[in-house]
Amino acid sequence: MDKEKKKALAAEYVLSERPAGAFRLVHVESGKSFVGTTPDVNAMKNRILFQLKMGSNWIKALQNDWNEYGEDAFRYEVLELFKPPEDGMYNLKKELERMELEWLERLQPYGDKGYNKPPNDS
Repeated sequence: MDKEKKKALAAEYVLSERPAGAFRLVHVESGKSFVGTTPDVNAMKNRILFQLKMGSNWIKALQNDWNEYGEDAFRYEVLELFKPPEDGMYNLKKELERMELEWLERLQPYGDKGYNKPPNDS
């Protein structure tokens, strides 16, 4: 690929919209899941899968289950996409924090049900 084509693709990427939102990675058999939010749900899928394949995910219980059961035992799901308000006034970081708290409350992915750290843990 020539330099000009690479530059054009890079510029296109910078201008493209990336979908922010809530996601979860689910161990299908047990139902255990990790819930989070990200400014780019597609990139996060790639990041988490890469980390798990490399054995370097920061969540040890998730990494252990991945090592034991393999990639086919897990499913990545987008739970909700962030829809900016029509007036365009918002703080993405705060909106994602709010969204994550709502999904954590709804799914309770703690202990036997998940890989997230319970809210009272430090």
